[in-house]
Amino acid sequence: MALAVFDIGGTSVKYARWQSDQLSQKGSFATPETFEEMVLAMKERLQQIPKVTGVAISSPGAVNVAARQIEGVSALGYLHFRPIFDELEAELGLPVTIENDANCAGISEMVLGAGQHAKHAVFIIIGTGIGGAVFIDRKLHKGRHLFGGEFGLMKPYGQTILSKLGTAVNTANAFSQNTGIQLTGIELFARADAGDEQAKQYLAAMYDSIGLTLYNLQVALDPEIVMIGGGVSTREDVITNIKKRLYHYLAAESVEEIMPEVVACQYQNDANLIGAAIHFEAVMK
Repeated sequence: MALAVFDIGGTSVKYARWQSDQLSQKGSFATPETFEEMVLAMKERLQQIPKVTGVAISSPGAVNVAARQIEGVSALGYLHFRPIFDELEAELGLPVTIENDANCAGISEMVLGAGQHAKHAVFIIIGTGIGGAVFIDRKLHKGRHLFGGEFGLMKPYGQTILSKLGTAVNTANAFSQNTGIQLTGIELFARADAGDEQAKQYLAAMYDSIGLTLYNLQVALDPEIVMIGGGVSTREDVITNIKKRLYHYLAAESVEEIMPEVVACQYQNDANLIGAAIHFEAVMK
């Protein structure tokens, strides 16, 4: 089975051909401003990826597969609350599946990546915001309102959501506002690496917020593995620091024996594409 796969993001749309568990003919285009322009762009790429039998899509928003529409909110409002499955199938002339982008990334890790051996798992992706996915008995748990895995909305200290406390982008913004030194997340890490104590303190607060959130998830769900994705997960020290915090919080309550495996994800930029393709294959069996 050969598929065309699309990963719709706020600024760009990635695409590729998928066959025999491999991506090829990868490319991207700027995210269109309207649904009609999105359809045209997809049609153009399908002409470049011939002989496919379906289209698999990773999308922002709460994807309601049963209702065949995308609910919730995202930066691309034109995707929401329309019969998007039916519209795309009619326009593209092929069967179409759509799943949430974080869910797709989690699926890629569970099937082909770091979570292959796991029965119960949590996947958390740390980018500009924080999202993720929950897998129970290797099945994706989406929840009654399709909000399963929206870890960025958790409030580790009861007031501010994790997406504001637990990302390098927002931690760097807080550093800049409080010090007057404008820098990016990458630059904040660089300052800490160079020995800047203030930068280290800001990153320590970020790790604390993530570790406390994972503590709450661990005692609530008891997964055997926590997989961390997003650009920061490529730094070994990030994984190490998060792991230390999680163990500390568990040990403080004398339940360190339930400490899960904490690992970086295997797939990064391709995770959403791969997960979308795997989702298609599972749905169409």
